[in-house]
Amino acid sequence: MIISRTPLRVSFVGGGSDLSSFYEEFGGAVLSTAINKYVFVTCNRKFDSGIRVSYSKTEEVERAHEIEHPLIRSVLGLLQLEGGVEITTIADIPSRGTGLGSSSSFTVGLLNVLHAFSGRHVSATRLAEESCHVEIDLCGEPIGRQDQYAASFGGFNLIEFQPDGRVDVSPVTMAVERRKRFSSRLIAFYTGITRSASNLLATQAREVANNKTKQAALRRMVDLTYIMRSSLVSGSLDDVGPILDENWQLKKSLAGDISSAEIEAWYEAARKAGASGGKLLGAGGGGFLLFYVEDGLQDQVAAALPNLRRFDFSLEPLGSRIIFYEE
Repeated sequence: MIISRTPLRVSFVGGGSDLSSFYEEFGGAVLSTAINKYVFVTCNRKFDSGIRVSYSKTEEVERAHEIEHPLIRSVLGLLQLEGGVEITTIADIPSRGTGLGSSSSFTVGLLNVLHAFSGRHVSATRLAEESCHVEIDLCGEPIGRQDQYAASFGGFNLIEFQPDGRVDVSPVTMAVERRKRFSSRLIAFYTGITRSASNLLATQAREVANNKTKQAALRRMVDLTYIMRSSLVSGSLDDVGPILDENWQLKKSLAGDISSAEIEAWYEAARKAGASGGKLLGAGGGGFLLFYVEDGLQDQVAAALPNLRRFDFSLEPLGSRIIFYEE
């Protein structure tokens, strides 16, 4: 039995610049952190030569190419595992469409556990690169590359996407007390709305292509990643809320389906109650609303959103890990 634990992530600024259609021309950057909510993947040697996988449904097949789940099928094919394995997965939050990068966390965790099953320890860089290959190249998902690196590396990072395809991961360095204070000011709420990130990102890529105004908005969002990092490193924590708000206003200008009247009403209610800024996590359309709230005002903000479920989390320093290994 082998178990991997892979963190989910919260992305603050720069989301969308990790799409190849943008960073290959302009370069991209995202500021994000892993959080203490996880996807767990277990694998065990099966008694016979078949394959059994259990997620929201259960599949039992003879060979890997017969599996319906595209990510599992593609990972098994990439690692040339034809049978004799049982795979199960559980997660701390709803599995899709929440804006916390769960699909990539699952893919990274699956790769990690199956590499271990095959007797290999692999680096965070390899896990991220292989996860991108599986999701984008093999499964044809029109998504970016930030989630795979956030899940693989863990921690709070500036992730830069170079035009030549290179990805650079740089930790955001803060004093311990400042990091705790920053983390304590973050609060999120689950909207109860799930959506397809792939569809939203495909729409965004189409609308940004050859549109100079939207390209300028996304380039400003990239600039904000460096501005926010500087604020965090220098201790100017009060700048964070306005930076998140500017990023959110720019994000909404990229495509029509990113927000809605309902989401805007929640956002404005939180702002009036004391949040200095925030955003919808992920591609948009639903999932979790994140707010930056000054000390002492969080309960007030929560009271302004009585119909939404509060979601507390903290920063997670570690990326995908094998937490149990027993032959």
